[in-house]
Amino acid sequence: MIVDVQVGDVVALKKGHPCGANEWLVRRIGADIGLTCRGCGRRVMLTRGEFNRRWKRTLSRATEVPPEGAP
Repeated sequence: MIVDVQVGDVVALKKGHPCGANEWLVRRIGADIGLTCRGCGRRVMLTRGEFNRRWKRTLSRATEVPPEGAP
């Protein structure tokens, strides 16, 4: 299954981040998917296959695309 995700979406993954948060902001879409932890701000890159395996659900959809330099 391929997850339909867009830049600016907030997603939950199967395992939480070590900081305790379980919400991730999607920052980049391509061969890799860039995510930012909503708890501590840590940025990670996952391959699309790994993201599809770890994805649990989409918490909110993007209303507008955030600028690349925005937190």
